[in-house]
Amino acid sequence: MQVDFYHLTAQPLDRVLPRIAERVVGTGGRLLIVAESDAQRTALDRLLWTYSPESFLAHAQAGEGSDAAQPILIAPTADATNAARNIALADGIWREEALGFERAFHFFDADRIAEARAAWKGLADRDGVERRYWKQNDEGRWEQAA
Repeated sequence: MQVDFYHLTAQPLDRVLPRIAERVVGTGGRLLIVAESDAQRTALDRLLWTYSPESFLAHAQAGEGSDAAQPILIAPTADATNAARNIALADGIWREEALGFERAFHFFDADRIAEARAAWKGLADRDGVERRYWKQNDEGRWEQAA
């Protein structure tokens, strides 16, 4: 199980998440995007339709259609009714349920850095968990820092 911590500094979530979603779906995977807030889930739904004129990411919000058919599902909880093996924690809140997936993407900004550090430390001694920390350089490119 791999957990990738993405510290959002130079680019906001709406620039980073769609690219990761494209990679997951492009390799035949499915993604569950979790955000507690209704407003954030609605914004993410809009984002995945509009972030790039030349791209299309098929998705839905949980409960608005056939969840099981969706390659990308946006939900308030870590319940992968679309059979996703990848989870993106878009609201900066770590959830232990993420450990039930093959790969977790934990996005956080300065407002959630203390929680992210606690999650990082909490996963240090977990068997079978590989942690990676990604930060943005001055040009906005991602570099693995740990």
